[in-house]
Amino acid sequence: MKNNVSREMIIYLFNVVGLDESSIELGLKLSIKNKTPLPILLWSYGMLTIDELDKLYSYLFQKID
Repeated sequence: MKNNVSREMIIYLFNVVGLDESSIELGLKLSIKNKTPLPILLWSYGMLTIDELDKLYSYLFQKID
């Protein structure tokens, strides 16, 4: 399983959600280790609410279109 983390996702997590750099770095390390998508991992560890997770995925899917 490949861990796809886009620059846009990191920027969104930092600027919009307000996660600090160390939380994002920890999330990245754990998502790679556990082979889990970063947004799901952040949500499962309580770093994102379900509403923030939904908004993040909406933002990312909007970027694809």
